[in-house]
Amino acid sequence: MARIIAIANQKGGVGKTTTAINLSAALAHFNRRVLLIDMDPQGNSSRGLGIDITLINRCIADVLLSESNINDVVRKSMIKTLDVLPSKLSLASIDVNIAGKIEQPFLLLKNAISSLKKEYDYIIIDCPPSLGFLTVNALTAANSVLIPVQCEYFAMEAVAQILSSVSRIQSTYNPELGIEGFLLTMYDSKTRIGTEISTQVRGLFKENTFLTQIPRNVSVPESNAKGLPVTIYRPSSSGSLAYFSLAKEVMDHEER
Repeated sequence: MARIIAIANQKGGVGKTTTAINLSAALAHFNRRVLLIDMDPQGNSSRGLGIDITLINRCIADVLLSESNINDVVRKSMIKTLDVLPSKLSLASIDVNIAGKIEQPFLLLKNAISSLKKEYDYIIIDCPPSLGFLTVNALTAANSVLIPVQCEYFAMEAVAQILSSVSRIQSTYNPELGIEGFLLTMYDSKTRIGTEISTQVRGLFKENTFLTQIPRNVSVPESNAKGLPVTIYRPSSSGSLAYFSLAKEVMDHEER
């Protein structure tokens, strides 16, 4: 049975999508069967794996609206064991389209995943930078949540907000939801704020913080622009090696 990991933080620019793309690619590199679900209407995870979302007819929105079968919308990526359930802008208005029409709207994604015919080891969900309808659906469907924490000012305020949301989901829709881990992103050991945030997060969350830290590395934004995971674009770069290390830590959790 697949482990379902949502990548969430309502603060934008913390590395959610970059982590979704590159963790998925790194897990696939280690021969895990992976499905990346793009739950962000911007569709950047889809683009980051080479899918031109302007050319696709169906996306995750059609699945959630029961207009398409999930198995017909999943697309192959350039990596053999990595598939993508793409997104596009029509996803942004889905909560309006279903308002008052569905009895349990926050179970839409969970129910859709249950009808997947292909078997996966991991399902990674890239959430939008908000704690609205789409993110609640993702957290309701997930086994755990991975929380990227940017090593910048106001990081801890965002952490407090996402933890509050996780607590609400646990008490309402998904009591089994766990914390996969806090991931320090855009880390620069030469800056004082980077060291301070790292120390603060590790002090507060100890075992729940990944040992891996994602450094600032020019290869990462370059790879996004190319529509490639950094693990393929620059496999020996510090950014790529960090995501390989993160994948190993996530796989270590398989024994839990």
